Amino acid sequence: MELKKTDLEKVRKASATRTAIIRTLTYILLGTWAVMVLFPFYWMVLTSIKSYGSYNSEWIPKFYATQPTLENYYSAFTSVPLGKYILNTLIFTVVTTFLMIAVIVFAAFAFAKLEFKGRDLVFTGFLALMMIPNELVIITNFQTITNLGLRNTFTGLILPSVTSVFYIYLLKENFEQIPDSLYKAAKVDGTSDIKYLFKVMIPICRPTIVTVIILKVIECWNSYVWPRLITDNSAYFLVSNGIQEIRENGLGRENIPAMMAAVVVISVPLVILFLVFRKKIMAGVSRGGTKG
Repeated sequence: MELKKTDLEKVRKASATRTAIIRTLTYILLGTWAVMVLFPFYWMVLTSIKSYGSYNSEWIPKFYATQPTLENYYSAFTSVPLGKYILNTLIFTVVTTFLMIAVIVFAAFAFAKLEFKGRDLVFTGFLALMMIPNELVIITNFQTITNLGLRNTFTGLILPSVTSVFYIYLLKENFEQIPDSLYKAAKVDGTSDIKYLFKVMIPICRPTIVTVIILKVIECWNSYVWPRLITDNSAYFLVSNGIQEIRENGLGRENIPAMMAAVVVISVPLVILFLVFRKKIMAGVSRGGTKG
């Protein structure tokens, strides 16, 4: 009996040791990966607080700033209208996201709950659009916006981005998780489709909708190719293509610290947005990937 107790204790100790080793290795790997991911951002912030002379005098890059300064941030806002670029991007992001949410919510509701002839065929056609390369869509959109005379306008910037087949599909899958019996019961009580959508479906699927909003905000804020194609007037530049303007006509190619300061100013809102809503993002993604 004593021998069995001793063997059981040894097995427990071995299991605990193995668990501790696996946990330690996991933390080491995760810590290493975190350092690799965060280091570029750290280097960007570090470079932004180094003076131009200090940065250029470093034959071997230093991982700290001996004389930190905020002069580069002042230069970023005074050399070019960076504040104007941020305001343009904010307008573009808010309007585009609002319109897109309105479009995809109604479209997803129609595909998920409404019965009409050819619904499945139309939805299949929508999904087929995802197979078309973005480059072809951009060319078509460019020709359409140009022919309508909407270049160098916020309308031309916003219109091609007010819908997304992927987000419609994602939201439709969430709406379909809500039992049809609930919808039929609401119809028996005389509830309209619009009221059912806003009072029942949207509150239930709020995590996914919030996730879509955040992802769309990030997408709009980082948009580069389309704004670069459709605008050649600096009055309509967004922060993404404004960076190129900063580099070419503002701070110059050699003033890397001031360039990094501008990039930090542009990046911080997205970092804060993600940190504040990270739990909602994960909740929305996990809900979108679970059915039943």
